[in-house]
Amino acid sequence: MDTRAEAPMNPKWGLRCVLGGALMGLANLVPGISGGTMLLAAGIYPRFIEALADLSALRFRKGSAFVLGLVGVAAAAAILLGAGPVKDAVVEHRWAMYSIFIGLTLGGVPVLWHMARPATSGFWAGVVAGLIVMAGLAWLQVYGASAGTNREGMAMMFVAGVAGASAMILPGVSGGYLLLVLGVYVPVLSAIDALKEALRAGDLASATDPIVAVVLPVGVGVGIGILVVSNLIRIVLERYEQPTLGVLMGLLVGAVFGLWPFQEGVPPKVGEMFKGQVLTAERLAELTPDKYPTEIYTPTFTGVMMAVGLVGVGYMVTTLVARVGGAKA
Repeated sequence: MDTRAEAPMNPKWGLRCVLGGALMGLANLVPGISGGTMLLAAGIYPRFIEALADLSALRFRKGSAFVLGLVGVAAAAAILLGAGPVKDAVVEHRWAMYSIFIGLTLGGVPVLWHMARPATSGFWAGVVAGLIVMAGLAWLQVYGASAGTNREGMAMMFVAGVAGASAMILPGVSGGYLLLVLGVYVPVLSAIDALKEALRAGDLASATDPIVAVVLPVGVGVGIGILVVSNLIRIVLERYEQPTLGVLMGLLVGAVFGLWPFQEGVPPKVGEMFKGQVLTAERLAELTPDKYPTEIYTPTFTGVMMAVGLVGVGYMVTTLVARVGGAKA
C-alpha cells in the first residue's frame, strides 16, 4: 500500500479533507464506526497517514499541514457539536442508533476489500485474528463495561484517549466502541457536552471540571496515541500489507458483535452494587438514564424489520461517502 502523498492540492481535495474530518469526528462519537474507515471512504486515508508521519518526524510540509489542518478542525467541530445530540440519541433510542451504527460499519467492508484484492492466505489469517479480538471485546462489553464498575478517573481517561487515537488511525477500529468497552463512553461525551455548554454561557469556572477531569487527559492520550499508532500502521502496511489489512477487516466486521441493537438501559435497584458501591435510594434518585446499565431484550417482528431497514440506511450512507472518495481528485 502506497501511503505517499503525491496528489496536488485543489479545492476538491480540500472538500474531501473537510468531509473526511467531519465524518471521522462523528465516527469517534458513535460505537461501531471507525474514524479510519471514514477517512478511507473519503479517499484521504493514505495522505492522512503520511501527513501524521511527517509531523512525528518534524518534517513540516505545506501539503501535510493542509491535510492535518482541515481534517483536525473539521473533526474537532464535529465532536464538539455532536457529543450532546449523539449521546442523547444513543440513550433514548439505543436500538435505532445501534442499527444505524451496524450499517455504517459494514459499509466500510467493500473499501477494505478493494484495498486487499487479491487476498492471500495471510489476509484471511488476519481476518480470523481480528474477529477473535473483537469477539473478546464484545464479551468484555457485556460482562465488564455494563457491570456497573467505576471506571472514571484521569488514568482511565488517558487510556481512553490512546484508544480513541487508535480508532482515528486504524480502519475498522471504532473509538466509540472502545470507549464503550472501557466503560467511559457516556462520561467522555457528557464532559464534552458540558464543556460546550460552559463555553457557550461564558462560564469559565464550570468549564474547569470537565477540562481537568476528562478533556485534558483524553487529549494527551490522543496526542501520544496518534504519533505512535500512525508510524506503526505505516510501517506494518509497508512490510506486512496483506496480514495487516486482514486484521483490519476482522476488526471491522467483528465490531458488529458488540452492537446488538436490542438492548436498553435498565435502572439499577437499591442495594445492588453500582460503580463499586452499594446503591442507596439517594444515589438512585440522582442517577440519570445515561448512567443506567444495559440489558438485552427480545424484539418484536416489527422491531426487527425496522432495525434491518436502519442497517440498510447506514450502509448506504457509508457507500455514498466511499463513492465520493473514489472519484478522481
